[in-house]
Amino acid sequence: MSLQKQFVVWMCAFGAFVLCIYVFRGVLLPFVAGMALAYLLDPVADAFERIGLNRMWATICVLMIFVLIFMLLLILIVPTLAHQMAGFSKNLPTYVASLQAMVSKSTADYMPKFLSNFDAESLQNNIKDLVSQGASWAGQLIQSIWNGGQAVLNMLALLVITPVVAFYMLHDWDRMVETVDELLPRDHRKVIRELFDQIDESVSGFVRGQILVGLILGTFYAIGLSLLGLNFGLLIGLIAGIISFVPYAGATIGLILSGGVAIVQFWPDPIPIGITFGIFAMGQFLEGNILQPRLVGERVGLHPVWLMFALLAFGSLFGFVGMLIAVPAAAAVGVIVRYILNQYIHSPLYRGHGGDLLEDKSEAGGAKDPLS
Repeated sequence: MSLQKQFVVWMCAFGAFVLCIYVFRGVLLPFVAGMALAYLLDPVADAFERIGLNRMWATICVLMIFVLIFMLLLILIVPTLAHQMAGFSKNLPTYVASLQAMVSKSTADYMPKFLSNFDAESLQNNIKDLVSQGASWAGQLIQSIWNGGQAVLNMLALLVITPVVAFYMLHDWDRMVETVDELLPRDHRKVIRELFDQIDESVSGFVRGQILVGLILGTFYAIGLSLLGLNFGLLIGLIAGIISFVPYAGATIGLILSGGVAIVQFWPDPIPIGITFGIFAMGQFLEGNILQPRLVGERVGLHPVWLMFALLAFGSLFGFVGMLIAVPAAAAVGVIVRYILNQYIHSPLYRGHGGDLLEDKSEAGGAKDPLS
């Protein structure tokens, strides 16, 4: 089969795969979640196998531990989070109004010294409009996520089907990998294996690392803000930790929310307000200098902008299911694009007729590959 025909066949297969995901996106969530859970827990099951358990008992032990931890967190944290979320939603207009009043008073007290024609009332109206638009946008975003999730998210099916899918996938994971490996085209088996290894390294490094980073940061923020006595500190801290997979997004959103609440709650005492800002400064230091280098590393190859685009694009196309597959899809596209660029750099299309001469000069001068 010629190269062009192979390309057409693979493109048709990829198109059929994307079409199936789009058509069945309403029922895929429990299965995708089960596959993701099995992928995350596979190293733990392998560790249980190394200590002498067979795959069946390793799978049972891993899933039982996961379910127990999940249920424990569900019992201990979810009721508190639900209570804080209801209270935060109820008090949000009061916090916004208090901040508006403080800004307007500060403007009236200080700004006329510098700008004689400054209109404090105009600033207050602009802030009010901005806050209203932001609240409206946030409401629309939450509603769109809920509507998209409502079509794909049947909570009962998620709780019942996902563990079953995860059990079978985790039990048969190594066998499935071997089966896929046997089905690879013989002529391109080595290259495809290398690409899959790079994709697996990128996805596992990012997902497993970021989950640990998010848990550590969320716990740190939640405990710190709660010990400070900040209203809704547990909720704000966990939100900041969950969103921390996007660099600076978690800390920024958490700082804005906690800073606004702290100013309204503690004003005019500067000490707890400063401590609130200091908690997030310390969290950013820990994330950038300790957690990210040690738990995620530099080999994941997922640029933050590309990751955000993938999350939005796949979420828009496939709903909540798309957001689950966005990270592996983004990693796969990144690896494939880097491979194609590397092939292009070493091809006559890039080097031209003097390619050998350029290559010799590059080797002689010790020049590096542009993609290295």
